[in-house]
Amino acid sequence: MTIDNANTNGAGRKRRGWVRRGPCETAAAVLIVAGIAMMMQPFSMLLYGYSFVTILTGTLGFVVVSHFPK
Repeated sequence: MTIDNANTNGAGRKRRGWVRRGPCETAAAVLIVAGIAMMMQPFSMLLYGYSFVTILTGTLGFVVVSHFPK
């Protein structure tokens, strides 16, 4: 068995199922949009205060996820 065959077995695929690029990119984009919505709402200073952290987390997550395999 070569290294290539070890990486394509079913057990490895199940373990890395949640680390797919598509769903993680979607989650990161949702975080970015949520942060922008938090920044533009006029009701709560608490939400406004956490908006930058939310946008930053989504952006860093998107950068990391963009390096995941398809």
